[in-house]
Amino acid sequence: MTRVKANMLMTLAALIWGTTFVVQRTSMEAMGPFTFTGIRFLLGGLLLLPLAWPQRHRLVAADRGKDLPLLLLVGLALFAGSALQQIGLIYTTASNAGFLTILYVPLVPVLGFLAFRSLPHPLIWPAGLGSVIGAWLLSGAGAVEVNPGDFWVLGSSFFWAIHVLSIGIAASRINAPLLIACIQFMITGTLSLVVALLIEEPDLTAIANAWFEIFYAGALSVAVAFTLQVVAQKYTMAADAAIILSTETLFAAIAGAIFLGERLTPVQLAGCALIFAGILAIQLLPLFTLKRRRKAL
Repeated sequence: MTRVKANMLMTLAALIWGTTFVVQRTSMEAMGPFTFTGIRFLLGGLLLLPLAWPQRHRLVAADRGKDLPLLLLVGLALFAGSALQQIGLIYTTASNAGFLTILYVPLVPVLGFLAFRSLPHPLIWPAGLGSVIGAWLLSGAGAVEVNPGDFWVLGSSFFWAIHVLSIGIAASRINAPLLIACIQFMITGTLSLVVALLIEEPDLTAIANAWFEIFYAGALSVAVAFTLQVVAQKYTMAADAAIILSTETLFAAIAGAIFLGERLTPVQLAGCALIFAGILAIQLLPLFTLKRRRKAL
């Protein structure tokens, strides 16, 4: 798979996640955050299981001592990021949540440098900053009013950054993208349901009434979008992936305008343009650089 195709797959994943913000908010009217997170990830894992099962033999016995802890880290990061974000959505606004979540974009190259001493392409820093500013403009470009849920969402951005980094490593080491995706879904879903049974009171009637939200979030957001991320990150850098996936905020704003009748102001449109410019920069500049090298040869 080419880098361009991989980036297109991640853009599609971000599109799905952006539209999922609506059902994430509405689902909280019927059930607790851990109940919703647990059910949707187990549903996604079960839907993917028939395709992932044949890849189980690709976990070579000699490497399992390294690969299994890595897969556990991927699952734990996904669990923490999803759970903290879902809790935060109860106590903060959608605009605040969208902006604070995007802070994982600059965190990815920073954590990558601290952990592996790997420096990304210099273009990543202005593109990442542009994505963050664009997300702020999309949130209304006003002073961010601090809500209790903001700290939960801010914490989730740290774990989203770890998830992007660990997915990139796992996808490069283990040639079993569907298996990686399925394992992380099962870990996240199981842990979420355990917490739900301890601190929440899952109601079967409420769960049944929210079947559409659960199915949409489980089948599309989990089984499809997160799997696309795993497949695509084998062929692109983690820092590039973070910027591309940040278009989730852009697509969430567009979905709100289409399905909820929310009008985008000129300031918000400027935020959309900034995020889009960052995507074009990391997508097109390396192609121009490659052409120049070929001409030099």
